[in-house]
Amino acid sequence: MKILVPVKRVCDPDHANKVKLSADGSAVTSDGLEWKPNPFDEYAVEAALRLNENAPKNEKLGETIVVSLGSADVAQTLRQALAMGADRGILVEANDAQLDSSVVARALKAIVDKEKPDLVLMGKQTVDGDSNAVGQMLAEQLGWPMATFAMTISTTDGGKTLTVGREVDTGVLTLKLTLPAVVTVDLRIVAPTAIKNGATPADHKYNEGARYASLKGIMQAKKKPIDQSKLADLGIDTATTASYAKFELPAARSGSTVFVETVDDLLAKLRNDAKAI
Repeated sequence: MKILVPVKRVCDPDHANKVKLSADGSAVTSDGLEWKPNPFDEYAVEAALRLNENAPKNEKLGETIVVSLGSADVAQTLRQALAMGADRGILVEANDAQLDSSVVARALKAIVDKEKPDLVLMGKQTVDGDSNAVGQMLAEQLGWPMATFAMTISTTDGGKTLTVGREVDTGVLTLKLTLPAVVTVDLRIVAPTAIKNGATPADHKYNEGARYASLKGIMQAKKKPIDQSKLADLGIDTATTASYAKFELPAARSGSTVFVETVDDLLAKLRNDAKAI
């Protein structure tokens, strides 16, 4: 199976308390922050690798391609996915200010039209914008079936279809998709038995979470190809449809604490002072 996995680099969410704004409040700056692959995209890479391997035999069954949009140094993020086991990368150089969900979706469509993958597998959303929009936009533009919030994936009909379990409020909704298709994944996709590909034994259990890159994988990643191009080279409409007027940090907490003796005192404070109830 040929699988295309979009990957975005984001500011490390563990350091979200260090986020800063530009002086005029027009943008969120990344000054002093570390970059890492978007966690949900990393889960998608892991899911793609599981679909494309016979795990006990360490045998590769298909091709996994990772793609990203951003500045030239985003290649390092792609190298991390290549070190995990992806086969090659595609980097479309663009300034972040040029990108929103609609532009990214159009760019990915152009890449899909060229690469003709069997499956686009991606994280359900990024942890910076949290818009949860690109996957749906891409599927609409391609005219492909899709499943969102996938927590399990099984190949069926000799790899021609996927059975996807997606998490919903009332439980698990099971969908059957005919390939080619777009699937966005949730964090449970990296559970030990979440992926069944018909080659890896059904009783095989992976380690929880995305795999770590081995030293061998890191060395091999240095030699794996990354095809680089410019956003303008894709021949798409690059006009954005979303813009931000202003960013403001939340008001600082006072730091004061009031202790009460009884529940009645607490309720009175909440009712009369805080106006919370």
